[in-house]
Order: sequence, then structure tokens, then C-alpha cells
Amino acid sequence: MTPRLLLAVVLWAGCAPCDGREGPIHPRVQCRAFRYPVAVDCSWTQPPAPNATRPTSFIATYRLGVAVHEESRPCLQLTPETPSCAISDVQMFSMVPYVLNVTAIHPGGVSSTLLPFIPEHIIKPDPPEDVYLSPIPGKQLRVQWEPPRSWPIPEIFTLKYRIRYKRHGSAHFRQVGPTEDTSFTLRNVRPRARYCIQVAAQDLLDYGELSDWSLPATFPITLGK
Repeated sequence: MTPRLLLAVVLWAGCAPCDGREGPIHPRVQCRAFRYPVAVDCSWTQPPAPNATRPTSFIATYRLGVAVHEESRPCLQLTPETPSCAISDVQMFSMVPYVLNVTAIHPGGVSSTLLPFIPEHIIKPDPPEDVYLSPIPGKQLRVQWEPPRSWPIPEIFTLKYRIRYKRHGSAHFRQVGPTEDTSFTLRNVRPRARYCIQVAAQDLLDYGELSDWSLPATFPITLGK
């Protein structure tokens, strides 16, 4: 899809009436592929309508391609009131964008938002888990972790990792990587220093963006001479 066509789709989805009246508030939609290539997960927010006596319900559908004649399929929701859905038939490496259509139905009327995206462009894994630190001889520190449980088949769809660390009291992190391993050895660790270490994950082929950093793992090091 050309940049001009993409811009036209986004502007058409978010435009408001031009007759001076305040138009309906459109759902704010975002999608992220943290389970790539099994699914793309989307969610949205919608302010409640004034004096609403019942919750807003949503209809979420998607199609592959921007043409209106393309077949639309339901984006799977738990209930009509659930502000999220999942697309489970992801076509890998297709340059034809998906278009998600979220329609909010509320007492004040109906409002819709269209969101075009390409799955590879919105890959963002969840952070690595179970970051564990252990001292090893020679003033070294072993860092180990597990891929995020939400990332399917990490043996095939490999992630790469970056590690950042700093001593307690230091203002700045040092960063190392990327590495495809799930462990790393920090060398020249200072005895009796306290270190804070975090790990982040990214698709091996650099699609999408780096995950958020993991929960910090800290360890007071007491090393021998």
C-alpha cells in the first residue's frame, strides 16, 4: 500500500463531521503481534457515552487488503463488550496490509475506526522471564533467562536478546548484545557490588521493535580473590 493510500485510509477512519456538530468519539485502536506468527492481538478504548444505561458493545472485523470488496472476517472477542480481539490466521511476509474495523455501538450512536497494519511491522515480544543471576569464579556473573511464555515456538521463530546492567548507585546502564543465547557472562564484576540487570527481546530478523525490559534481577556479589 502506498503512503498516500495509507494516509487516506487513516484520515477517512478518523474524520469528524464538518457541520459544526460534535461527532461521535471513535475507538482508539492498537494492535501488537506478541504471539507472532500465531496471532495478532488488538485492543481499544472507548469513553462511555454520557448517561449511558448499558455498556458499549463492539463489532470487530478484519480483512486482508484495503479494497472494500475484500471479504471481512470476525476478529475474535470473548463477548461483544470485550474491548479486545485476536486475529489467528496471520499470513506471514505479505505486503498486503490487514485492515481492522472496530465499530462501537452505544446510546449516542455508532462510531468506527479503521486500523491498517502489516503483522511484521507490529511485532513486539513480551519481556523475557525468570532472569537469574549467579556468580562464577574469576569475578564473573552469569545471567540466565527464559523466552517469554507468550512467544510461540521459540526454537523456530528465534528471538535475540539485549542485556543492560548497572551497579547500585550508578546513573547509567551499560548495554551488551544482541545474542541469540539465553545466557550471558559479565566479566570483571566488582566484589561486594550490587548489580541490577534486565533483559529485552526482539525478533531475530529485526521486524517490529524491542520488547519492554524484563523485571530487574539484582544480586549482591561477594566474590573470592
